[in-house]
Amino acid sequence: MVDKRPQADRILVAEITGEARHRAKWRELSSDEEAAAVAALVQLAAGRADLLAEVAGILEGASEGELGEPVARQAAGLCRKAGADPEAVPGWIEVGRRRRAAARMPPFSGGLRGGAARRRGGPTPGTP
Repeated sequence: MVDKRPQADRILVAEITGEARHRAKWRELSSDEEAAAVAALVQLAAGRADLLAEVAGILEGASEGELGEPVARQAAGLCRKAGADPEAVPGWIEVGRRRRAAARMPPFSGGLRGGAARRRGGPTPGTP
């Protein structure tokens, strides 16, 4: 999949993701920590509710059933509180799920002919 969005949007998504993950903890955030995290995300996103929704959805979808799911959900929650577009999040959750499923697939090593490389001088497949 090739992302055809402007590079600035891709960089901003990466920055928002990093900030949200940095602020999320394995414990419940204090009200001061949460307020600081949401303020940082609001400032970083600069009104881009679409990008906050993308980050929230991908964090939620990609982490389902994983060990780090509680932290990812907290990070996604921070994005939601920072103004993520609530109607866009479910679509991005599906993208996160697809990415998680693709990451779990074994690597394709079939080559051009769908099999392992033949040894030189070995028998040709289909011959005794």
